[in-house]
Amino acid sequence: MRVNRILLSVPLVVVALVIQVSVLARLHLPGAVPDLLLLTVLGLAMVYGHVGGALIGFGAGLLADLAPPADHAAGRYALVLCVIGYLAGLVKPETGQIKSATGPMVVVVGAAIGSTLLYAGVGALVGDTAARHVGLTGLLFTAALYDLLLAPFVVPAVMFLARRADNDPLAETNSAANSPDISSGWLSSGTGLRIGGQRGGLKLKAARSRATRAGRIKGVKRL
Repeated sequence: MRVNRILLSVPLVVVALVIQVSVLARLHLPGAVPDLLLLTVLGLAMVYGHVGGALIGFGAGLLADLAPPADHAAGRYALVLCVIGYLAGLVKPETGQIKSATGPMVVVVGAAIGSTLLYAGVGALVGDTAARHVGLTGLLFTAALYDLLLAPFVVPAVMFLARRADNDPLAETNSAANSPDISSGWLSSGTGLRIGGQRGGLKLKAARSRATRAGRIKGVKRL
């Protein structure tokens, strides 16, 4: 990953985790907790692509696994966010611009449901049956609802910051300065003359024509 992407992703992930642990988790809402960390990873993944999304998701999940008051095995949420970040990065548009909000909203709902199912599935493999006692259906519904309500305020802002940090004006200026002039290349390919040596070529052509004329005149006088 680029340095500017890392410098932006790390503060965003840390701030999202702090707000989620210190504010959202203490609201005591019924069912799931609004996953601000998941929405941040989704916003970054839809700009940086599947590789960047997987790396950011793994780092964010591992940080959430180690941050108190985590009560599950380390690496569990890292695996979940790594998979979700990779899949979300696959829907990145080629132009980098999303014209409709329908696509990101579908991604948010799918990520909320998928992360809950994957987290519960990994928990079942390691012997954690907390999801069964709470009710998996209620967790899925509330997770999708909370994340969908929070997404319009988080995902567009994260994507905007990611695009701003990903654009390097200095690099664009250098690449524009080093690139050849399109108009000069078109002229040189079309006429067969170099722009810098066009005058010299015309002068040489005129001198050759004068020499030819002089030779013809001398030949006529000798006859």
